Amino acid sequence: MEIKKVNLKNGETLGYREQEATGRCLVLIHGNMTSSKHFDVLLEALLSEYHLLAPDLRGFGKSSYQKPINSLADLAEDIKELLDIKGFETYSLLGWSTGGGVAMEIAADRPEDVEKLILLESVSTRGYPMFEKDEKGQPIPDKLLKTKEEIASDPVKTIPISQAQSEGNKNFLREVWNNLIYTHNQPEEEKYEEYLEDMLTQRNLVDIYYALAHFNISDEHNGYNSGSDKAKDISAPTLVFWGENDLIVTEDMARQTARDIGENAKMEFLEGCGHSPLIDDLKQLTDKIITFLEE
Repeated sequence: MEIKKVNLKNGETLGYREQEATGRCLVLIHGNMTSSKHFDVLLEALLSEYHLLAPDLRGFGKSSYQKPINSLADLAEDIKELLDIKGFETYSLLGWSTGGGVAMEIAADRPEDVEKLILLESVSTRGYPMFEKDEKGQPIPDKLLKTKEEIASDPVKTIPISQAQSEGNKNFLREVWNNLIYTHNQPEEEKYEEYLEDMLTQRNLVDIYYALAHFNISDEHNGYNSGSDKAKDISAPTLVFWGENDLIVTEDMARQTARDIGENAKMEFLEGCGHSPLIDDLKQLTDKIITFLEE
């Protein structure tokens, strides 16, 4: 699917993929270390069903990165302007991983526009913490990394991935994804190479980790800050997907998200799936997405 581009008022340029159709609008928001490219199989599976829009977030893929972000709300503002430019009046949102937090920000800010919200292996409403590491490289639960400088110095999570991206070390990134993401299935080799190449386009790893850690739309303190309580403003029917083999987002995080959003949210398990159900079981995922959107 061809990449198009649009210029925003803040000076950024967003790349996006679009398949126009007469059906309902569905906006797909990708996660960390990816771009809209990683949605290619889902876009193809849903082509005949919906008008699809899949942007590259600021600092990923074909989008620019002129101004560093400090929050997922910054990314949400970009997407909201894109939706306005495209003339989308009502739409459903699907946010994967980090993209789930961006989608929640939009759904809370624009409750009358968002018809339905799908959170796929999403960051929790209370963020995703970064911890100091002990001498064995294990997280120290009561010691949070709070500043960008501290996060940038993390020897286990930040430095190796950042180094691999800057050096173009796709073998290291493949090893990371095989151990944490593609634990059940892997993409076909040609597609995997395309995904790895796409991972090298990210220019904001530390800023994303910082934004994820400080993200908190619950009504409780998450160790970083008091929650904004914006989760209660999400009125769209919400489906929280959790793959039973996910090594990134825990079941507790998914349940927490559903609880914080409240009675409009329901949780659904994806059997045999990890953090990337798009690769683990595309048919199961697609069937459940379509069923929810058509309810």
